[in-house]
Amino acid sequence: MKNTAFTEIHAGLGAKMVEFAGYNMPIQYEGIIAEHKAVREAVGVFDVSHMGEFEVSGKDAAAFVQKMTTNDVGKLHEGRIQYSAMCYDDGGIVDDLLVYHCGEYFMLVVNASNLQKDFDWLKSHIEGDVQLIDKSDNTSLLAVQGPKSLDVVNAIADVDLSGVEYYHYVRGKVAGVPCLISRTGYTGEFGFELYFESSPEAGKKVWDALFEAGKPHGIKPVGLGARDTLRLEVGFCLYGNDIDKSTNPLEAGLGWITKLKASDFIGSEVLRKVKEDGITRRLVGLTVQDRQVPRHGYEIWKDGEAVGVVTSGTKSPMLEYGIAMGYVPVEIKEPGTVVDIMIRNKPVPAEVVKLPFYSKEQ
Repeated sequence: MKNTAFTEIHAGLGAKMVEFAGYNMPIQYEGIIAEHKAVREAVGVFDVSHMGEFEVSGKDAAAFVQKMTTNDVGKLHEGRIQYSAMCYDDGGIVDDLLVYHCGEYFMLVVNASNLQKDFDWLKSHIEGDVQLIDKSDNTSLLAVQGPKSLDVVNAIADVDLSGVEYYHYVRGKVAGVPCLISRTGYTGEFGFELYFESSPEAGKKVWDALFEAGKPHGIKPVGLGARDTLRLEVGFCLYGNDIDKSTNPLEAGLGWITKLKASDFIGSEVLRKVKEDGITRRLVGLTVQDRQVPRHGYEIWKDGEAVGVVTSGTKSPMLEYGIAMGYVPVEIKEPGTVVDIMIRNKPVPAEVVKLPFYSKEQ
């Protein structure tokens, strides 16, 4: 297993460590519910250094990224970020990712479990003057998320972050360490992601400074367990669960990042036909008011027959009832529709709801 620059810190904090995408990663410290609520109510810090970072440069870099991703790269300028996806020729999803316009190059941030697959896919489609470099092993990434994250990061940064808009980034130093400081995250909360050159020294410096600045705000370290419950509460897809090569962006509710008029990206021809003909299934949110908890892989039933399967499910720490996502036929995708989720071979009533499950207005 690979370690990150923070592995010794996690061990010292008593984190429960697990293998994830080839890395030794913390699944939890104090406990998933406490860590989850810290992010919703105050501020939490995640080590997400296992994510992949690719640098794409050369005079044909923009055209290459446009061909490889579903969103419209032409809308980006330096300092901006896009959520996007890559598709196979048949419209199935290779991965979802972030695209950063870094001036003379683009940075693609991909899922850890897909890192090598994504790199090989991109490399096999290079045309013209394009250089593709995997920077993952040399990049550390901390996510600082929650309503108090601005107070914490601003206190130790040499740039004012109060004006950085969502899906924008700036460059500066955090605790004296040069960083790309990005207004992004996977939690549905206000937050930042800090990219910097990986070393145990730099990692300890940034980590210690964050926790010193966060003391008055109830800062906590947060593991991958709470990262999953946080993203599910706000309806964010997880590759390998909710999206994969067997799903397309339109049925996954990702039509908003699938710009079929803007470019002929890989898979766009098939997806235009899918849009024209109409999707046959849709990823929806489901709630279970029973004390039972829906889990990945449980069948979804309607009128006595199986019609789908739960792709992600948990008990929401904030709502305190079961929430899930899964694909159902389009004719039963409307909010308010009642279905059954088979939990321990028993049908448990569930209601189709509009995503996200949780928002600050509740």
